[in-house]
Formats: sequence, structure tokens, C-alpha cells
Amino acid sequence: MKHLSILASATAVLVFAQCGPEVEPARELEPAPDYSSASRVDSGTAVSVMLTAYSTTLRANGEDWTKLRVAVTDSTGREIASAEDSVRIYVTGDGRVTALDGASLLVLTDTADVLYTPAKLANGVAMFAFRAGTSTGRVEVEARSGALWPGSHQIHTIPADVEMMTPTPEQLPRTTKSIDRMIGADISFLPQIESGTGRFAERGGQFFEDGREVDAVELLNSHGFNYIRLRIFVNPENEAGYSPELGFCGLDHTLAMARRVRDAGMGLLLDFHYSDYWADPQQQNKPLAWADLDYETLKDSVRAYTASVLRALENQGTLPDMVQIGNEINHGLLWPDGHIGNLDQLAGLLQAGVDGTEAVDPDMPVMMHIALGGQNDESRFWLDNMIARDVKFDIIGISYYPRWHGTLEDLHANLHDLTERYNKPINVVEYSNFKREVHDVVFGLPEDMGKGTAIWEPLGWRSGIFDREGNVTDVIGVYDEMNARYIQGSN
Repeated sequence: MKHLSILASATAVLVFAQCGPEVEPARELEPAPDYSSASRVDSGTAVSVMLTAYSTTLRANGEDWTKLRVAVTDSTGREIASAEDSVRIYVTGDGRVTALDGASLLVLTDTADVLYTPAKLANGVAMFAFRAGTSTGRVEVEARSGALWPGSHQIHTIPADVEMMTPTPEQLPRTTKSIDRMIGADISFLPQIESGTGRFAERGGQFFEDGREVDAVELLNSHGFNYIRLRIFVNPENEAGYSPELGFCGLDHTLAMARRVRDAGMGLLLDFHYSDYWADPQQQNKPLAWADLDYETLKDSVRAYTASVLRALENQGTLPDMVQIGNEINHGLLWPDGHIGNLDQLAGLLQAGVDGTEAVDPDMPVMMHIALGGQNDESRFWLDNMIARDVKFDIIGISYYPRWHGTLEDLHANLHDLTERYNKPINVVEYSNFKREVHDVVFGLPEDMGKGTAIWEPLGWRSGIFDREGNVTDVIGVYDEMNARYIQGSN
């Protein structure tokens, strides 16, 4: 009973705090349509905790802060609007959870002697603030509720005296390069699936429609997809690389896949990871061959490598239609040199990749890809500081996974704000959930600023487009519909 009364007190503090004034006024974003019919259910069985941090880069000045939003979702990723689950917020590192107005919240100790902040969802949601300490580094924030799959974020705290910059009007020209409308798919796993090796040993390398074996690329093309996205690693065959010895997603496999894409008459988006292994907001490690390079030599290597890959593709007649300079780089790339805490160096490395691209084809559109679907605060921080440091690019790439990146309403508001603010088109270049709604958000942007999407790895059964045996499902019909509405309908 004592713990129950403590939890009730903590909940009361939290609810009261949410009614108080915020430390800084909320930014005015365009009101979003109500997507609740697709993304929420009144009741259901919770399987996971959804935690959104609206910025995961904060200055270590003891004052910088971001909102945290907690909900629980069912097996399809929909929020349960009536949920009243108890939650625990754990912080590992220099920072603390408070009420939105800065008021302190109750802190308890669990059975493992670890501190946490307790609360309870009200109408399916709880809101907090995370406030940075004064140490630079990474802080883990995790939301737990019983046996549910926890939600977590890694927040990077950067030097307090970092120079914050904003672009001048002259640095925000409208993109003039021709950029296609895209309904795309990242199918970089396809050669591994077809080989039946490693994690795909029991999967079988075949795909079927109506009982007939089909080529996966041709199948996607026949159902509305017009672009393929491929990731490329520097030396994935290294022992600690993405594909030891086999080298999947290296240059040779990328060349072979590019030929298949071109033979199918589809566009190609090439995603440079600049690593031997996965590059994402939690890890952006240098490839082994570049591990000991100084900063200037590292820039030269990025420039030369980018150009050499593109020339190899050009030589076989499969030059990409667009490139990404880095993958989910809101925390930077090629750490530590290009970490988000080194804004000037990050800008220099990104521009080196742009320079390498332009050395081969100055008309090729260049994307910068940040994993910040509904996180407007951090999107603006990143884009302001990179554009103001003269990083040149043509299109903003966004990842949208609601488990981390907010609601569909957050996505809608963020994309509308970014297109207006930065005068650049947008592509949701990674997503999986809410397939129809993501397309509606993107292609609904004004002045044709929404250039499309790329679903991440739809060939696995988790996407819902195929079952475990490789049979295509009725879900594929969404893409026939989206192509007719947004690709054919725009011609």
C-alpha cells in the first residue's frame, strides 16, 4: 500500500505539472489533420512502450531540455487511447526527468537499486521533460511498463559553448534540380535473401504471387514501386563489418543490384553509410581503412570514395538518380571527427561527400538523411546548423518510425514546417507503419514539395507485404493505389 500511495502522489504531481506553463513557448506549427482512425484504438492489448524525445541533441549547459511523450501500442503499432498503464522512466547518464514546467518529480529505487521516476498514463499518454546536465556524452532514457517491450532514446549532450548558427536567406534558395516523385523500397537485403545464407538460411530465396514464382524487383515494379534504395558499406567483408567475408552491400553486390534495378526500368537512390557496418543515430563508426586518418585526410577519403563508387556505377551505365550523403546522420557521421558535437567538422565531411558526387555528376540530386520524422526541434537544430555552415544539398530525407519519431500528426506538422522554412523538398526515405497515411502526408505537402517515400526492407514478413513463405499479400495493393493517385495522377 505504501508504494501505491507513493505512485499516486507521483502521478498527481505529473498531471499538475502538465497544466503549468512551459519554460519556453511551443513553436507554432501548422495544425495537422486527425490521424487517430489509423494510428489509435480505444482499447487493446499493449505490447510495447512508445517513447518520443522531441530532441535527442542537447547542449550540456544544465538548462537545455526536450519534451518526452510516452504511450503504449498494440501489435500493429497503434496507440491505445484508454491506457492507464503505470510507467517507469529510467535515466542513465547526466540528466534528469522533470515535469514540463521544470518541477521535480518523485524518484524511487527499484529492486535492483536503480533510480526511476514513476507515473501513470492518462488517456493513453504521459508527458515529461528531459533536462540535460553539464557533462557532454550520451544519456540513455528508457520508459518501461511491466513486461512490455520498453521504449528508449539515446540523447547526445554536446558542448555548452557550441556555436549555434542559422541560415541567411541567401543560403536557402529553392531546389532547382529535377527530382522525381518516388514510391520506393529499400531492398538491400535481397541478395542475402536469395543466397539463403546467414540469417536467411531457412527463409528460402523465392517470392510468389498467385502461386507463381516471381522476381522480387519485377514484382515491386508491377505494383506501383518506381524506385529502389540501396545501402552501400565501405568494406562490409571485414571481420567486424556488416557481412564478414561475403561482403553483401559492398561495391560488387551494389553494382549487380544496380543492373537489376536499371533493367527493371526503375530509379536508383544510393545510400552511402561511410562505414563497414550499420550507420544510424546510435552508431556512426569509421570504416577500418579510415580508422587512423586525421580530419583533413578523412575529408579527402570521403570525397574520393564517393566519386570512385559513382564512377564505377557510371561505367556500367547505372549511375544513381539520387544519392544520400550518410544514413540517419542527425548525430553526425564518422565519429568522433564528425560527431554532432563537432558541428564545423561534421559540415566539412558532409560537404566532402557532396563534392565527390558533383565531381562525377553535378546535376545529381543530393539528400541529407536525418532520423527525425516528427521531431521538429531537432530537425531545425540540425538543418539550421548545417545549412548555415554551407553544406549544399537538394532534398531533406526523413525516417519515420512512430516508436521513436512521434505521431502522424507530429510528422505532418514537422514536414510542413521544414519545407516552408528551408525551401527544400522532402522524402520520407525510411518508414514501415501506416503505409497509406505516410504517403498522404508526404504527397500532401504544398507546391509539390513532397517527393515521396522509400519503405525499409519490405521483402520480410514483418512488413506485411509478404508472408513468412514469401507469398505476396493483399497489402501490396496499397502501392498500386498510391502509384495511381500520386505518380500517374501527377503526370
